[in-house]
This record gives sequence, structure tokens and C-alpha cells, in this order.
Amino acid sequence: MVRSNLQKGLLILKGMAMGAADVVPGVSGGTIAFISGIYEELIDSINKINLNSLKIIKNEGLSSFWKYINGTFFVFLFSGILISVFTLAKIVTYLLETHAVVLWSFFFGLILASIWLVGKTIKEWTPTVIISLLIGAAIAFFIASIQTVGSVDSKLFIVLSGAIAICAMILPGISGSFILVLLGSYHVVLSAIKERDLIVIGLFGLGCFIGLMTFARVLKFLFSKFHNITIALLTGFMIGSLYKIWPWKINVGNSPLVVHSNGKEDWMQANVLPSNFKGDPQLLFAVLFLLIGLGLIVILERLANKIK
Repeated sequence: MVRSNLQKGLLILKGMAMGAADVVPGVSGGTIAFISGIYEELIDSINKINLNSLKIIKNEGLSSFWKYINGTFFVFLFSGILISVFTLAKIVTYLLETHAVVLWSFFFGLILASIWLVGKTIKEWTPTVIISLLIGAAIAFFIASIQTVGSVDSKLFIVLSGAIAICAMILPGISGSFILVLLGSYHVVLSAIKERDLIVIGLFGLGCFIGLMTFARVLKFLFSKFHNITIALLTGFMIGSLYKIWPWKINVGNSPLVVHSNGKEDWMQANVLPSNFKGDPQLLFAVLFLLIGLGLIVILERLANKIK
């Protein structure tokens, strides 16, 4: 697929949005890929990196290989992701510390609109499709509600964490960074990125590559054989993830509603109603940015339709 300079620039921006989302525990880069219209192309392109592509190098040369695997797509998309991870990561983490309610509200609006956008692509709502939607929502809700502690930084576990997290990162509604939190690797990986620890980054990248090359094939099979059911499952993932992205939270240690054992960490939180934040000057901005998130998806969809 030949892309214009404008399309390449948009691809970088989509990659940056995916990278920024993947930094935040609770938001999925796969969701951004899905709502920006590149999800299935991403899965198809990953699946083309196989033994057949190596034969093309041998028989037809690098140029044919590059075209076969959609190499230009990878270069611009992953350039955007890397730019975002190494630059916007600091901004996103800063906003999480200083304006968490507003940031979560924006993401909540994005996901709400995305549920509608993705769900309406399901062509036929059969009982099986509905069950798939409910199963997806239940799985994502369960994962989002898990609280765990601990940190593991062994080299083998970092590779394993990358393999598991990347599977979540390419699933809309399931946050790869939140999976890292559950595995106890989030702070290790984030610190490595901030400190440019190339060994840990390399091990994590190796795990991501292994996970991506295997799991993408499963997704491609599901899309080709059970398209409506797969879309419903992914939509369910996004619905269930709303529990994690709910903007108004309090620390577990300060919550009278949650019984917790010793050893809970500060990041562990429980959802509360906005009424608990009366007098909070961020409340108006939270509603505003929720609406901005909703509106952004609607605008992107209309632009995408015009481009088509």
C-alpha cells in the first residue's frame, strides 16, 4: 500500500497516541489502533512476518520483502510509538500525578465513544455474539478489579512480562501497562525507559516481539473465521475496562468502603462517585474533557468516512 506524506504523518500521530495510551495503566494502545482504523492492518502486517517472508528475501530481494510485510507501515507507526514512549511518557505520568481526574475523564470519553463506534460495525447480533460481548466485558472487568503487590526484576521474568503485556496491548480494552502492574514489572520497565537502561529495555522488547509474533496469528484467525464474534468480544473488553478508567478514585488505604490487608501499595485505588469530590475545581474540567474525548472520536470517524 502506497501512502502519501500526509498519510505517513497521520500514521506517526496514531502511533504516538498508541504509545501514550500504553504508558497509562488502564488504557489500551489496541483501543487507539482500533478506533483509528489501523487495527486489522496491524494484525495482518504482523502475520506476514513469517518463513514465507524470509523466502521472499532469498528469491526476490529486500524490496519485495519490504512491500510484502508492509514495512513502511511499521516504520511510521512504531516511530510514533517510540517517540511517544520516550517523550510523552513523562507528560502523561506528570498529568497522572497532578490532574488525574481530568486525564482519566478524557480517556473515559474516548472509550465510551469507541464502544459505540466499534460495536456498530457488528453486522448481526446473534445470541452467540451477545454472549461473546458479555464474556469480554466480564474478563476485562475482572482484570481491571484485581489488586496485587510485588515487584520482580529478574531477566527471564522481564522477557515473560513483555510477552504477556504485548498481547494485552494489542487487545482493545485490556491495558498492557496495567498487566505489567499486576505482574509487578511496571515500575521496573518504566524506570528503565526513564533511565535509558538498554539491557532491561532490550529484554522487554524481546519478550514483546515473541508475544507479538505468536498472539497476532491467533487474532488473525479469529478475525477471518469469527469476525462478528471477535468484534463483540473486543467491544466487551472495552466495556469492562471502563471500571479501571473511571476518573474518580480514592486510595485504598484511605477508603472506608474497602477492607484491605497489610502490604497494599499507594497506587491501589477504589472507584467513588463524583459527589465525593464536591468543591473540587477539577470537576467541571473533568466533564469538559470527557465530552472532548467523546467528540474527538465522532470527529475522527467522520473524517475517516470522508477520506474513504
